[in-house]
Amino acid sequence: MRAIGTVESLWRYPVKSMRGEELPKMFAGFAGFYCDRLFAFRSSVSPEGFPYLTARDQRQMLRYRPRFRQPEKAVAPPNLAAAEAIAPGATPIYGQREDLMLDVETPRGDMVAIDDPALIDLLRDALDDKHHLTLQRSERPLTDCRPLSLFAVQTVKQLADETGIAVDKRRFRANIYLHLTDAAGFAEDEFVGRSLRLGAMTTISILQRDPRCMIITLDPETGEKAPAVLKTVAQAHGGMAGVYGAVLVEGMVRKGDPVELLS
Repeated sequence: MRAIGTVESLWRYPVKSMRGEELPKMFAGFAGFYCDRLFAFRSSVSPEGFPYLTARDQRQMLRYRPRFRQPEKAVAPPNLAAAEAIAPGATPIYGQREDLMLDVETPRGDMVAIDDPALIDLLRDALDDKHHLTLQRSERPLTDCRPLSLFAVQTVKQLADETGIAVDKRRFRANIYLHLTDAAGFAEDEFVGRSLRLGAMTTISILQRDPRCMIITLDPETGEKAPAVLKTVAQAHGGMAGVYGAVLVEGMVRKGDPVELLS
């Protein structure tokens, strides 16, 4: 076991492909961060295996900001303490549907309920008429393929140096940004096949490097493209940036928590 750095920041994305939110602490469960990708919009023209509308088709989605109506109830499961007290630690449950509802702030500053049909009308703006959109709510995070994504801030800096442009870490939409001690960019690649402990107990198995798509070319504030980011990742790093992980031991994770390499 070796200390390798700290948790630089924690992020979740309540609506798939919309703007993320940074929190000082979050519950990491077997399915991922609590209330991460809780909602998504399905599109009739998306493939069956990945049926969602994302910023690949609607770049302005990145500028929509979801906000939980009761944010204090969206940090951790309501029965967490009781579940942890049952040896060896029971899996907690998600809160009630009404406790986890949210509104979405549009790029114009208007607030719209997540289930308001007017939000679908806004998202369909500039889309092909073939896009029929429906709202989906899940009891687990609607992640692309693995529960959690991790990214080192040193990797962000290296990509900025390599591209010669300012690179906002939010382009990579990670759940956990790591500050690694005495490490260069892409050092997180070396964790694949090993496990990390964050804080007192949360343990994450690092499964694979993260294959990247055009989403990382999009500025999280404006939706404007910077193709150099994806081009550099593709040509210099095999199309990979950051890593995917799965939770082995559930628990709360906090900004500033120590990160230890276990195996």
